[in-house]
Amino acid sequence: MIRHLVLFKLAEGVERDDPRVAEGVAAFRGLDGKIPEIRFWELGWNLSDRPIAYDFAINSAFEDADALRRYVEHPEHQAGVALWREFATWVIADYEF
Repeated sequence: MIRHLVLFKLAEGVERDDPRVAEGVAAFRGLDGKIPEIRFWELGWNLSDRPIAYDFAINSAFEDADALRRYVEHPEHQAGVALWREFATWVIADYEF
């Protein structure tokens, strides 16, 4: 199994209640059940107020590297990425478990 972690940092001046952010969150919330490769899916807002903290996280799992690739390339995932690109940056980590 491959764990796929994504941590998002909202751009300077962008708040959680921004309509673009709400649309982006909704897009990613809706991926579970739409993309068959997803084996585990959870996401949410960070509770920490530490200055090094990111704002939003996705924790997901996929059967193997090919399934992860299909997910990444899936049009629904790409549509969500396009939304987030407008107001955030992110880092990822993919590892076997």
